[in-house]
Amino acid sequence: MEHISKYLTNEIKLSSYEDKLFKSELMFEDHMLVWFISGETKIIQAESTFHFKTGDIFLIPRNELATIINYPKNGLPHKTVVMHLSAERLKKFYQKIDHNKKVQPEQKIYRFSNHPLLESCLVSLMPYFDLEGEFPESLATLKIEEAINILRLIDPSVDSVLANFDAPGKIDLVNFMQRNFMFNMSLEKLGYLTGRSLSTFNRDFKKLFNTTPQKWLTDKRLELA
Repeated sequence: MEHISKYLTNEIKLSSYEDKLFKSELMFEDHMLVWFISGETKIIQAESTFHFKTGDIFLIPRNELATIINYPKNGLPHKTVVMHLSAERLKKFYQKIDHNKKVQPEQKIYRFSNHPLLESCLVSLMPYFDLEGEFPESLATLKIEEAINILRLIDPSVDSVLANFDAPGKIDLVNFMQRNFMFNMSLEKLGYLTGRSLSTFNRDFKKLFNTTPQKWLTDKRLELA
């Protein structure tokens, strides 16, 4: 598999997969805004499956477990522009504006296919990938803030996700594990997503399932297979 990434900054990149297929199980630490130039992607979550293709634009929130399958299409590589919307960047943005801080976040994948404002924002990045030298931070800030403003204009409810900087709260461990056991994540990450330290996760798990997380996960995945 040949994977090529060109970075303007740590937050903006052009990603290209030339081979037949790339599959990974991921949990992003940043919100990811993705514009498809070519190729297709399937995103499989516990209760939903999404398909994205040329021209599609989507936002996947941070801390979401997913299996992601990228593949070329019609002789063209899987090629995307990816913008990381980091907590640090978003905190600076939301400190400067008024917004509803009381709305509960809705963790979902947002689709903005072929929206002219958002597409023009991301298309405008393409010439910069051919430039030599360091990309100015001031210009990166302008482009990222332009994208955030457009997202908020298209769907004001996106604030509930982008302006939420809380760590995951303690949630129902049994329901979470039954829905997400197929994702190959470390116990530390599984604990974090359920609002627990590793030691608390192991202790609560043993109490609820009467076995260790490692053994339970192995048995469940064998059963699924």
